[in-house]
Amino acid sequence: MEQQFSRREIVKSIGFTSCAMLLDPLTSLSQTNQKIMLQRAIPASGEKLPVIGLGSWQQFDVGPGAAERAQLKEVLGKMEELGGKLVDASPMYGRAEQVIGDLSGELKNNDKFFFATKVWTTGKQQGIDQMNDSLKKMGRKKMDLMQIHNLQDWETHLKTLKDWKSQGKVRYIGITHYTDSAHARLEQIVKSREVDFVQLNYSIRSRNAEKSLLNAAKDNGVAVIINEPFEQGALFRAVKGKELPAWAADYDIQSWAQYFLKFIVSNDAVTCAIPGTSDVKHLIDNLGAGLGRMPDAAGRKKMIAHLETV
Repeated sequence: MEQQFSRREIVKSIGFTSCAMLLDPLTSLSQTNQKIMLQRAIPASGEKLPVIGLGSWQQFDVGPGAAERAQLKEVLGKMEELGGKLVDASPMYGRAEQVIGDLSGELKNNDKFFFATKVWTTGKQQGIDQMNDSLKKMGRKKMDLMQIHNLQDWETHLKTLKDWKSQGKVRYIGITHYTDSAHARLEQIVKSREVDFVQLNYSIRSRNAEKSLLNAAKDNGVAVIINEPFEQGALFRAVKGKELPAWAADYDIQSWAQYFLKFIVSNDAVTCAIPGTSDVKHLIDNLGAGLGRMPDAAGRKKMIAHLETV
């Protein structure tokens, strides 16, 4: 995968002083006693979610072979062990839903996760059929979060999702997109207060959501999931061969991945970021971004300014 390959290159070129920082962030944060990841409440219910989740686009689209799935099984097992919960999928992601359902079933931890998937089709009955298929593939009778993928036929599906929520087939409903051009429409829907979640693109260099969408979600009681936190690996390529600034330690940042993720989840409008990975070391590193001290507004500005110089 392009993102994973770039990230491996970065890790090698930086030359971490302690591999333990990547392998076990839960014990490496010696400056704090924090062992549990930062959590944020879902406004619609007060239920709390850890601020780092797991995306599955591309990484979980693999065949049925045990060898192909072994690394992904390790990722899901380690995620539960370290306190991660939200796993995001979609019918658009090929075999990801099936793989997640199969592996979490084998691990007997399916019910330990907060599963989020999507409806990605046109037409009421087609949407119903697809969502029922997703439930079956992911091993659930009730989905934690069902989202309308990239606003595809969103008005049709929103009516169905409201019905499903009232019937108890889904716990929460939401909408998603991954481009800045969709933010105005996302904001319009968020302000209608008809959804529990909005999923959108946001990163340290791609900050269009800060103009009004993030505040709109916060003000209207809508939980926020962030996709594209690493800009499909572009952020890692931008810092290739560069060391973290010394002051990053003030925020318990131990890697560039944590630098990028802490920038996002330190914004209190954000409920959860979902970096995708099939590498257990990267997963552990990502989850470490939910631990320790977080930058404040001044710290985030400092992080932006520094990145612009590298």
